[in-house]
Amino acid sequence: MSVRELVVLGTASQVPTRHRNHNGYLLRWDGEGILFDPGEGTQRQMLRAGVAAHDLHRICVTHFHGDHSLGLAGVIQRINLDRVPHGISAHYPRSGQKFFDRLRYATAYRETVALTEAPVDSDGVLATSAAYTLEARKLSHPVESYGYRLVEPDGRRMLGDRLAAHGIKGPDVGRIQREGSLGDVLLDDVSEERRGQRFAFVMDTRLCDGVYALAEGCDMLVIESTFLDEDERLAVDHGHLTAGQAAAVARDAGVRHLVLTHFSQRYPDPAEFERQARAAGFEGELTVAHDLLRVPVPKRR
Repeated sequence: MSVRELVVLGTASQVPTRHRNHNGYLLRWDGEGILFDPGEGTQRQMLRAGVAAHDLHRICVTHFHGDHSLGLAGVIQRINLDRVPHGISAHYPRSGQKFFDRLRYATAYRETVALTEAPVDSDGVLATSAAYTLEARKLSHPVESYGYRLVEPDGRRMLGDRLAAHGIKGPDVGRIQREGSLGDVLLDDVSEERRGQRFAFVMDTRLCDGVYALAEGCDMLVIESTFLDEDERLAVDHGHLTAGQAAAVARDAGVRHLVLTHFSQRYPDPAEFERQARAAGFEGELTVAHDLLRVPVPKRR
């Protein structure tokens, strides 16, 4: 059975706290795992969350600030130590190649796994498979930063009542799906379009066109909300979003499930992020993330 869920490994901005690890997020997408922004301590958080190195297929780094990338060294070495049997692709801003190189080879170890470096230097499609298309969009931060978006291809949903009305059952259901027709019955007569799911990951950024492009029509949007609204000036100065800004993006983009994360240690009450997000008019499902949380991707419409 396919599993689509977000496993939250860490939610702290800049520095870890007693209750929040540096960033780290694993998206389980059917049989594949995509690790986003492995900050310091990610390897240990994976252990606590029941995530194995074998679960990883891609690593996506938004930018090379430490809270989003210092865990790369440990994760890459663990992948090799455990002899993961499949290749792994790594996406990150090309401008940070020197940082990636330093982290990949931070200490001596034996390389046993094919790690494909696929740096990002512009908006566009990074990878395409039968399960999804992975895209990147540039964000607005003091260092070059990219957000990521996963788009599942649209498909068809078979309608049981229409199949029964046309007497189609058993192997003939698969046949009409493959061939597009069965006798005089067209696939459109017994099915409807099934919109593919969409997921976006937006970390350190001010409001910009890339944020809106990534969020548009998402079933799940994972987005930073480092500051509360009363500190908007700080957010702009440091290249971040407030809870209200993040929620307004989700509201305008038609997001179904909003996941807020990347919180400044200055705020003792995480519930205030939810209050400000609701005050901004977001009415969909809302999660204020905490470490080791599992969040299911919403079921298809």
